[in-house]
Amino acid sequence: MALLLVADDDPQVRRLIVRVLQDAGHQVREAGNGREAMQLFAQTPAAVVVLDMLMPEMDGLETIQRLRSVAPHVRIIAISGGGRIDSDEYLDWAKVLGADRTLQKPFPLADLVTMTQELLEK
Repeated sequence: MALLLVADDDPQVRRLIVRVLQDAGHQVREAGNGREAMQLFAQTPAAVVVLDMLMPEMDGLETIQRLRSVAPHVRIIAISGGGRIDSDEYLDWAKVLGADRTLQKPFPLADLVTMTQELLEK
């Protein structure tokens, strides 16, 4: 069991991801945006952070940069359904900035569980 952090501004998506990761045996904290995620991470660092790319206040790309500056070891999974630009482009930038893995929404939840486990085993 590991402590994970999920940041997504869509409450339904966030709750679904949290539930799936909890069912896989993990303790999960949740945030509605990157700023909240950074506050929670500062209080109790997580082993893996699942980050949506498009969020208010602080988007996923900025959050990745900040996480990497304070915790270069943290594992990051970037997720995106797109927006003004194609989700692949957001996810490509996420990789450049330091995301370990990426998933394009909608994605099979089993893929997220598998990725999380693989990152925890590294």
